[in-house]
Amino acid sequence: MSTLTAPIDVEKIRAQFPVLHQFVNGKPLVYFDNAATNQKPKQVIDALTHYYEHDNANIHRGIHTLAERATKAYEITRHAMQGFINAKHTEEIIFTRGVTESINLVASSYGRAFLNSGDEVIVSGLEHHSNIVPWQMICEERKAVLRVIPVTAVGELDLDVYRKLLSNKTKVVAVNHASNSLGTINPVKEIISLAHQAGAVVLIDGAQASAHLHIDVQELDCDFYCISSHKMYGPTGTGILYGKKELLEKMPPYMGGGEMIKDVTYAKTTYNDLPYKFEAGTPNIGDVIALNEAINFINNLGKAAIDAHEHELLVYAADKLAAIKGVRLIGTAKEKVSVQSFVIEGIHHFDIGQMLDTRGIAVRTGHHCTQPLMDHFGIEGTVRASFSVYNTKAEIDQLLEGVERIIKFLK
Repeated sequence: MSTLTAPIDVEKIRAQFPVLHQFVNGKPLVYFDNAATNQKPKQVIDALTHYYEHDNANIHRGIHTLAERATKAYEITRHAMQGFINAKHTEEIIFTRGVTESINLVASSYGRAFLNSGDEVIVSGLEHHSNIVPWQMICEERKAVLRVIPVTAVGELDLDVYRKLLSNKTKVVAVNHASNSLGTINPVKEIISLAHQAGAVVLIDGAQASAHLHIDVQELDCDFYCISSHKMYGPTGTGILYGKKELLEKMPPYMGGGEMIKDVTYAKTTYNDLPYKFEAGTPNIGDVIALNEAINFINNLGKAAIDAHEHELLVYAADKLAAIKGVRLIGTAKEKVSVQSFVIEGIHHFDIGQMLDTRGIAVRTGHHCTQPLMDHFGIEGTVRASFSVYNTKAEIDQLLEGVERIIKFLK
């Protein structure tokens, strides 16, 4: 939800993103695929380059200068992420390859340790495949049951049904903070509270929330929270799993190898302390270091300012798209991040995406890794326009003009 705040200088922000200043198919790039990955400011790119040019070394193990510099920079990001989500302990921040690995880690490690035959796991009808398939796999292995919170016609979760699904059989609830397909912001604090009353632990997929929404894991009281670097202006291939310390300590390691051990003999291995117990092998060092600059970028702008700008873009785009004859908006929840999906009657979404690309406009088309949600709406997929802090209303006008031209040309 946007709040009153000073307007941001969009042109000054755009100047920090080199990729935006190019032509695609002879047209200035309009990048509206931010829900898939957003672009990277120069400071993030420079941090990545600096590591490989000056500090490239493995971390935590070497005593030479490069190793010490790399280790320090890597752990600075851990501390920055702790502050970013207000985790109680630094060791509650586990570096992973992203939200997908974070969810798989919890499903595999926590699931194998604590799920038993007849137990139930609840997910929602808004979930990305990454928050469905890992739970299906562990439920099948442990003979547990997967339950689903249904979605309303406007793209919101039916909390009345959720309350009825909860029981003493419920062991895990896994839902996203915001939907990647529809933009719906879920009432996760209420979802968490209700789950805890039933004795369940809660995992929140924060992939679409980290660049947009205020996140305080202590205030939410979630048990696990997953964040993707590349959806918050950071590099690809890295992210974090937050977990409550007392739960992480009870969970077995997800992978075995170097770094996650204290002592190894052929008879027995003693595992390392948190967070390293879950960080086997050489990590994505340079990208984790560069993630700190993405955190700085967001903090310097302020999420309130980011949200206000993106909300203005979302409202403008939704109103204008809805006014075009033949366009149907998919997902009209009251609370949304800056994602708008739509379909055009009689025109396949792939064709729309390709024709917009000829005009330099990048949107995502397809089921967005949410096939069950598309089935719920009775469609194969949508065109998804997702907006970031560097986008403008003028760019949205180009999208609108492109949509109108497509309708006129193909009808």
